[in-house]
Amino acid sequence: MADTTTTPTSEDIRKGRSTSAQFVADIDRRMYDFVKSEEGYERYADGLTPEIVRALSEKKDEPEWMLELRLRSLDLYQKMAMPANWGPAIDGLDMDHISTYVSPKTKQASSWDDVPEEIKDTFDRLGIPKAEHEYLAGVGAQYDSELVYHNMQESAAKLGIVYSGIEEALHTEFEPMIREHFMKLVPPTDHKFAALHGAVWSGGSFVYVPAGVKVDYPLQSYFRLNAAGAGQFEHTLIIVEPGADLHFIEGCSAPKYNVANLHAGCVELFVGEGARLRYSTIENWSKNMYNLNTKRARVEADGKIEWVSGSFGSHVSYLYPTSILRGERSVCEYTGITFAGATQDLDTGCKVILAAPDTRATVSTKSISKGGGVSTFRSSIVVTAKAERAVASVDCASLMLDDISRSDTIPAMDVRCGSAQVGHEATIGRISDETIMYLMSRGCSEGEARTMVVNGFANPVSKELPLEYAIEMNNLIKLEMEGAIG
Repeated sequence: MADTTTTPTSEDIRKGRSTSAQFVADIDRRMYDFVKSEEGYERYADGLTPEIVRALSEKKDEPEWMLELRLRSLDLYQKMAMPANWGPAIDGLDMDHISTYVSPKTKQASSWDDVPEEIKDTFDRLGIPKAEHEYLAGVGAQYDSELVYHNMQESAAKLGIVYSGIEEALHTEFEPMIREHFMKLVPPTDHKFAALHGAVWSGGSFVYVPAGVKVDYPLQSYFRLNAAGAGQFEHTLIIVEPGADLHFIEGCSAPKYNVANLHAGCVELFVGEGARLRYSTIENWSKNMYNLNTKRARVEADGKIEWVSGSFGSHVSYLYPTSILRGERSVCEYTGITFAGATQDLDTGCKVILAAPDTRATVSTKSISKGGGVSTFRSSIVVTAKAERAVASVDCASLMLDDISRSDTIPAMDVRCGSAQVGHEATIGRISDETIMYLMSRGCSEGEARTMVVNGFANPVSKELPLEYAIEMNNLIKLEMEGAIG
């Protein structure tokens, strides 16, 4: 490992430290928990220094303004304290033992045949590119710190849709547009991990949908973190022009190790007047992951943002997608589900800022906890003085499957307009013995009966997903109920 007490060269940083952390297997989680060798990979030294940031920017041949943003972000990160008295403890996350850049030595491919065999095998097992061939308008696949595959159907490209790696787009005519929007919704000053992201971000997607264009099929990005003791910091930037319509799906997974991994990505969504964007996520990080992701959308007049979120993995999560309803009659709909099993403390929720007349927000979430898992839902509804006749409702339902788990609901409402209507409802319950007895009398085993009840509880979320992803979510629930993940 390069000695960061002196001034290492870029080559020293890039050599980094090879790791042979012991892989920790879970029962029957083979679809996600397989691991590939890091032999021959490029891995930067653990920790975070200006030399690491400069080496990263130099490697990517970035414009000067991006390097300046990275260094400014690093300075902010080093000055900010770790979150205190907020959410689950993250004491187990030590940045001195996290490598911020790990990459297979391969160039991004637009043909699946050109992807290296071991990486192709990983995504084949996860259903990529099968889903692309059968359902999707375009796919981006990120492996550790770099995008390794990107492709979009010709029919979508002919409509003027741009879907590429964000680093690739920085070297095109879209560089001014990226500069105008990059880390403007989530500035590095937002919180410590936003500053970290600004310093070491790598990979991710850029999507531009021209005015009036409606994309008939979803676009998808899939993030796979293979390396142990590493971080993934992809940046997703989506701009949907007035009157356009897009469904974007992201998925993610990682094998489980006995060392901490970190995910601190960033999503920035710009929804134009009368436009619609649906952003669907199925997160299945391993249980050694600290998921400290930040997602934010800004919606103009008559626009609509729809969030569909399924969170099934990570050791600790801080995840609160935010919608800023800036234009009149803009709308936010948030539908989410969280499943916290043993060793998991998932602190999730959403925030909506209603900042214009006749704006509307609907939040509906489900949380499930078992095996001592902790599920906390936080909602924040902010109604500004300008939001005349705004309407917002929050509905949170929690299901605890045993007497050692925990579920909490923490609502916050800041209403500064007398004509607004805001409501919150929360329910917490358990599966009744009568329900289980009834299903068992109809021929189900006890395990099958409990899984059926949980699937029914989660149905409002799964029905909002495309069929392939609803099936994946139901399979994850089945694995959890069998004790297969954990």
